[in-house]
Amino acid sequence: MQSLKFLYRIGHGPSSSHTMGPMAAAKHFYSELPDADEYKAVLYGSLSKTGKGHMTDVAIKEVFGEKKCEIVFDYESHTDYHPNTMDIIAIKDGNEIKKTRYYSIGGGEVLMDGEKREAHNEVYGFNSFTEISKYCRERDIRIWQYVEECEGPEIWDYLAEVWNVMKSSIKRGIETDGVLHGGLGLQRKARYLFRQRHIDENEETKMNRLICAYAYAVSEENAGGGVIVTAPTCGSCGVLPAVLKFLQPKRNFTDEQIIHAIATAGIIGNLIKTNASISGAECGCQAEIGSACAMAAAAAAELYELDYDQIEYAAEMSIEHHLGLTCDPIGGLVQIPCIERNAIAAMRALNAVNLADFLADSRMISFDMVVKTMYETGKDLKVIYRETSEGGLAKLMLSE
Repeated sequence: MQSLKFLYRIGHGPSSSHTMGPMAAAKHFYSELPDADEYKAVLYGSLSKTGKGHMTDVAIKEVFGEKKCEIVFDYESHTDYHPNTMDIIAIKDGNEIKKTRYYSIGGGEVLMDGEKREAHNEVYGFNSFTEISKYCRERDIRIWQYVEECEGPEIWDYLAEVWNVMKSSIKRGIETDGVLHGGLGLQRKARYLFRQRHIDENEETKMNRLICAYAYAVSEENAGGGVIVTAPTCGSCGVLPAVLKFLQPKRNFTDEQIIHAIATAGIIGNLIKTNASISGAECGCQAEIGSACAMAAAAAAELYELDYDQIEYAAEMSIEHHLGLTCDPIGGLVQIPCIERNAIAAMRALNAVNLADFLADSRMISFDMVVKTMYETGKDLKVIYRETSEGGLAKLMLSE
């Protein structure tokens, strides 16, 4: 598996696969051919069908220049390897001098045609939770200590930066009012949720309100193009920060403990990314929100110092109960239902940890099994439910 630095990416929203990925591809192509007269980017599949809502064209033109780059949205051509496919073409003296195909595979990561996912930046020797937990048991170490073994102590500086960016995105989000751009007229709600005490608020109601406020804050920052951390994607970036932000003062967890929890969550996200997918265009929203929920549950379980079985069960439940979740963003925007889903998943992550604390010894489904199931389920979803905005809420709301 790759370094956690390739899972937790710091950058601008609104989409890791549709904004960050295409921009990374454009930067790579431009670095090789900076002297072309003009450039052309052809977007296929989900990149074409929801690219305008995700500002894919804006991200690419930011690299090549508004006047030097033509964007073509190809809605008809089929691509076999991945639904987030794009060709970038360089033109000199009126002639095509180079053409490269890129795949934006989720979480901001990009592959060139012919490049294998597992071929670069490998630092972990195991690719399953079964192997990792066995290794940790035999050495009596926590999962975050396994991360340090594989990545080196310098990983903590990076994850400290990740945590700082997460906290900053929450702070900005709960301080900002207004309407999100894109045409839906969606009002930001994080500030209201954070400040507006329920008329008959008990401790449980307050807990849910705050978790939702934090999740909304990060998700609204992402939707507004703010700086966030993919966890594991832009569209699901609010779940993990919300859970960590809520738990830290509740139990007086130190930043060091939080960072260790982020590392444990990263192993969960990495396993999903390696063995299945974190791309909504490839496997539906179960791959994004389901994965984020599993990461947050594992992080919370680590903070509570639960054992390997309990961590596994919390993460497994979080995916299992998101199986089949469709990705149907209205207008191709990471707003409805995406923002709300982050809040629901954050609350569900804590519920999964509470249940795992009691029932881990009776579980019958492994984390590795549910990841495989999620991938097969995602591949079976109709394409209209995989980030094309052609089905579900996206279709019905816009037809009203």
